[in-house]
Amino acid sequence: MKKTILSLATVVLLSAGVSTAAMAQSKMTAGTVMVGGAAMYPTKNIVENAVNSKDHTTLVAAVKAAGLVETLQSAGPFTVFAPTNEAFNKLPAGTVETLVKPENKETLTKILTYHVVAGRMTAADLKKAIKAGKGTATLKTVSGGTLTAMMKGKNIELKDEKGGISTVTIADVMQSNGVIHVVDSVLMP
Repeated sequence: MKKTILSLATVVLLSAGVSTAAMAQSKMTAGTVMVGGAAMYPTKNIVENAVNSKDHTTLVAAVKAAGLVETLQSAGPFTVFAPTNEAFNKLPAGTVETLVKPENKETLTKILTYHVVAGRMTAADLKKAIKAGKGTATLKTVSGGTLTAMMKGKNIELKDEKGGISTVTIADVMQSNGVIHVVDSVLMP
């Protein structure tokens, strides 16, 4: 764990009765969204933000194991459907541990890039594409596969090539190189 050193200004503000939550809120910029207990700043890239989310530690470890850190720090833009730790926990026991082994890098890379679409697609863009497609929109993933986007009530859902369904739980987490939509299940090519 990193130790945080309080600056003199922070000590002064705390002694004046200003909470750390209020100070953190004052530092948040427009468009900043909280994910996994951490602020996701639109001025930072996908990796810089994701590493701070306690809900995405499995995803970050998988991205590192697949060697995709540099790619997801590039200019993009990318739309990333980011599974939470709970989403990874829905997979059969031992799946994640097996996938992050060096000999399974190719399979892991295919699964992770299946969660990425080239370009920046906000929730409004996805809804517009779904409406134009009379209820569904086909998204081409970076891995070469397809995802089908659809609406269920007010929620955006994604259907993978195996028929699995994932729901967007937090939409429009803007990044300097794209957008993240948090999803509740791992999508499978």
